Amino acid sequence: MGFESTARRAGAFLLAVSVTLVAQGAGAEPVPKFDKAYLSNAANIEVGKKVWTAQCRHCHGASAYPGKAPKLSPGDMEPDFIFDRVTNGFRKMPGWKDVFSLAERKGVVAYIKSNEFSP
Repeated sequence: MGFESTARRAGAFLLAVSVTLVAQGAGAEPVPKFDKAYLSNAANIEVGKKVWTAQCRHCHGASAYPGKAPKLSPGDMEPDFIFDRVTNGFRKMPGWKDVFSLAERKGVVAYIKSNEFSP
């Protein structure tokens, strides 16, 4: 095996490791379990409502500028999916992990999945 072949394999290995770490979200926060009791707890819903009103509604709310961000249809989204998007962001949406606490981000999930949710 020549030097070029060894270097190529080493480069491929490093690329594979990098891709794996990014895919795993190196240091990513595990998604909490969202059971019915958590999602229906009035205190959790209220925490999420405060965050939604102060931050999320500007882009995702019914009166937000058209095309700014998708309007939410909570029936179509699983709690894990909502939590991941709130925490890590997606495309132009920033992740809020460094801005909002775990309890606040989980609260957003509870609010969006609640009957009180009003985009």
